[in-house]
Amino acid sequence: MTSSKPLVLTAGEPAGIGPELCNALAGTGFRDKVIVVGDRRLLDERLEVIDTPFPAAVEPGRPASANAATLLEGLRIAAEGCMRGDFAAMVTAPLAKSVIADSGVPFTGHTEYLAEVTGADFPVMMLVADELRVALATTHLPLRDVPDALTPQLLERVLRILHADLCEKFGIADPEIVVCGLNPHAGEDGLLGREEIDFMAATLERLRDDGMSLRGPLPADTAFTPASGHKDAILAMYHDQGLPVLKYAGFGHAVNVTLGLPIIRTSVDHGTAFDIAGTGQADPGSLLAAVELAALLAGQRE
Repeated sequence: MTSSKPLVLTAGEPAGIGPELCNALAGTGFRDKVIVVGDRRLLDERLEVIDTPFPAAVEPGRPASANAATLLEGLRIAAEGCMRGDFAAMVTAPLAKSVIADSGVPFTGHTEYLAEVTGADFPVMMLVADELRVALATTHLPLRDVPDALTPQLLERVLRILHADLCEKFGIADPEIVVCGLNPHAGEDGLLGREEIDFMAATLERLRDDGMSLRGPLPADTAFTPASGHKDAILAMYHDQGLPVLKYAGFGHAVNVTLGLPIIRTSVDHGTAFDIAGTGQADPGSLLAAVELAALLAGQRE
């Protein structure tokens, strides 16, 4: 099931592998279903392009902060087009946060910028590899900051968004979510940490009373095993608790999905790879998977 409207794809950092990944679409069946936002000079002539030419010369592996404003404009064009209904969904090739920040524009990533453009106040990060879906309660934080960030209010908000988008965007009628504990062995009855006892268990029980199907908090080292049973998604408490498992399972074809937005947005699960830009070594697997998932989610919603 796919949408009747085109997808929009932002080509990402031009000095990285983004343009090469986009060009890989030209030889696939997605070519006529995707409109690329980027510099026409860098893109395959068979692709339909919304041209956003860069003011500074593009050299593989050598990003220029002078191109940052154009990159952000491309994101805005794509997101606003989705909001208007011109596009069914948005797919993003990788950016380098530091390059945009070096231009003097505060920028912490695609997710936060798209939340601002679309008026969403609480985006949630989830990665998908085949049937494995892993969402994050906290994202890019130093590990020592995670326990302070993880509050009952945060946990409830993330779970409500995850549950709602599994229903609405993925078409799962009654999603089952496995929730990881924060501490080793989920705290082991308080011996290794008390967050599970002090608020996590009570938060999950309150949400179960509201009709959500939740399991946990479970030790993270068992939450991903077949013994933990069927689940539609796993909620990890911090970035490196969940994503190493998913990326190992889905290396080369994992997809980043932003939940909590009024639009569908998917992305690659990797960075700009400046070290191989322009060499022809870039693997388009994750981008192709991101386009395919965006098309499926758009068709589901439509």
